[in-house]
Amino acid sequence: MSHNAEHAPQPQPAARNPATPQAPRTEPAHAPREPGTSTASPDRTPGPDLIAQGERDKLTRRLQQALNTFVDNPRQAVEEADALFDDVATQFTDTLTERRRVLRTGWQDQDTDAQTEELRIALRQYREITERLLHMSAPAGR
Repeated sequence: MSHNAEHAPQPQPAARNPATPQAPRTEPAHAPREPGTSTASPDRTPGPDLIAQGERDKLTRRLQQALNTFVDNPRQAVEEADALFDDVATQFTDTLTERRRVLRTGWQDQDTDAQTEELRIALRQYREITERLLHMSAPAGR
């Protein structure tokens, strides 16, 4: 069977690509703010990417390649999508595990009299990461 480009799956411009995380909202409308902060505060910058941009680009290309090979080899396309899903999940898990380790060492390894400012910063970072994860868990379009 010959691959016909006009029958290959084409990405829809309005559709959300599941391999490319959407930029999270940094402040939900219903979330309480820390006293004295606003969404425009320089103290409230988004954290680093969960997957670096260059790596996201490579993963997106792999997904597109799997989609494009479906017509000629459906099983291979699905196997590649499965492997890609596993790679993305592993990268998220590794990144989050490292972030948690770094955050914990910032406040757990100190005396029980940890400075309030250090604890505030740790709490803000936990909140930011958790909000990003919760936003990612919502169905597309919300």
